Amino acid sequence: MLEFAEVSKSFWTGTQRKVILDRVSFRVEIGNSLGILAPNGTGKTTLINMMAGLEKPDEGTITRKSKISFPLGFMGGVIAKLSAVENSRYIARLYGLDPDYVEAFCRWLCDIEEYFEMPVGTYSSGMRQRFSFALLLALDFDIYLIDEGMPGATDVEFNRKAGEILRDRLERTTVIIVSHQAATLERFARSAAVLRNGQLHMFDTLEEAKQLYDYETQG
Repeated sequence: MLEFAEVSKSFWTGTQRKVILDRVSFRVEIGNSLGILAPNGTGKTTLINMMAGLEKPDEGTITRKSKISFPLGFMGGVIAKLSAVENSRYIARLYGLDPDYVEAFCRWLCDIEEYFEMPVGTYSSGMRQRFSFALLLALDFDIYLIDEGMPGATDVEFNRKAGEILRDRLERTTVIIVSHQAATLERFARSAAVLRNGQLHMFDTLEEAKQLYDYETQG
């Protein structure tokens, strides 16, 4: 379970205060994957980072009673000067998992051959995204956090394998996915919400959320 209670968050942009959340309360139960529609610039990444515990609220409380992942694409725990081999084994130990398994899983999913033994800091952005996603799927979480959907990898085989694994995880885990495109949420979300002007409007279905989102963004 993940719960926000009267949570507020804002930033000073240099010219004005930008409100991300204004006394927002909602709850995500295990087994009910949530898609959040949010236009660009409204604070999608900030919201995901707050769920993960990477950013703190200005006011209110966030309660986590489940194992919640780092956001897809987050490389904060990865050490650039170390190889993917060393990083995968290091992170496996942090989470109390078998380093041999995590290394083998990431090596298989990434499929970047000799680059797996090279420093992550030398990777292209696409290779970094693939390694980050492989780490996310190698670890065991109750709730997976995804910002803007699958990584933008151009490798079709990687996208196929990663997509199949993620769909399989949905059978026993929960996904919270935030995007500015409704189509990104369709494969994963059972319920949906719209983030707009500091408020999170919750709906039972994605179709209901899309109606508000389309009205707000086209109006």
